[in-house]
Order: sequence, then C-alpha cells, then structure tokens
Amino acid sequence: MRKALVFLGILDDSDIEWMLRNGEKQRVPTGTVLIQQGRQSDFLYFVLDGQFLVSTHTAARVAVLNAGEVLGEISLVDSRPPTASVSAVVESRVGVVPRALLQQKLRQDVGFASRFYHSIAVFLADRLRTTTGQLGSGELELDEHIEDLDEMAPHVLDNISLAGLRFSEMQRRDWGA
Repeated sequence: MRKALVFLGILDDSDIEWMLRNGEKQRVPTGTVLIQQGRQSDFLYFVLDGQFLVSTHTAARVAVLNAGEVLGEISLVDSRPPTASVSAVVESRVGVVPRALLQQKLRQDVGFASRFYHSIAVFLADRLRTTTGQLGSGELELDEHIEDLDEMAPHVLDNISLAGLRFSEMQRRDWGA
C-alpha cells in the first residue's frame, strides 16, 4: 500500500479523476499474465487488490506485489519492453489506463505531466531503495508496510492521508464513467 500512497500523494484530485474517467477496472483471474517480459505493454496498471508475481526468464520469483503497486511504469517512461513478467497469484483487480491516452494527456497537460513524472520518479526511487536494501535476502517483497513511513520524505508524508483516500476511491469507484 505504501507505493500507492507515495504515487497518489503527489498527484492532485483532478489527476486521479482523469485516470478514473479514462481507465477501467478489470478483474484478473489467478494465473493470468498481465505483463509479459519482452512484449510491449499498452497499459499502466494500479493493483487495487490481490497479489502478483514478478518473474523473468531466469528467475521464477523476483518479487511479489500487492495492493498499491503500479505496474508498467518503467516501460511507460523509457518506451522499452518490460524486463519481467507479471502474473496474478490470486484473483485480483487492477485499474488500467491505456498507454496511448496517458501519453496524449502527458503531452497536452504540462501540470499533469509534471506531477505524474514527479510521482513516478519518487515511486521508482523508493522501489530502488527497497530493492537495494533487500539485496542478498533472496526475495524481494516490494509492498512495504506503513511502519516504514518514518523513512519517507516529509513532503510525501504531508499527503499520506489524502493519498489513502484517493486509493480507497480508486478501489471503490467504477472506472471509465
């Protein structure tokens, strides 16, 4: 959940509303491959609930991702195919925003683009810190618990409760309406 709080704490309500209007909520059955290594993804995903396994051709289990993760963000930023596959461990729900619509919005709305890329940068920096801190343990659990909030930057902490409300709204609301 911490990842969603970092990401959503930087965006504003109109950004979230745009994603809800332009995306859709999807059910993901157990075993479904959401992102396949080496194949370009056409979507940015928000894990609303459930659990996903990250694997590669050489590692059967790189990480386990839970509610609050964002998937497909690296390929969105660098336009390269994913370096790992992501599949549903249990029946899950995701919010899906089409890449083409998102890229169009990023080109047309400088304020949205600034907030979005800032949130992606903070999100990826946090993921890198977590990954680096867990190197050598053999498994990465990228969904940290709220107990780690004291490690977050103060400007991110200021918006944690607002981000929590935004994530709850993303889980609750219908998308695409």
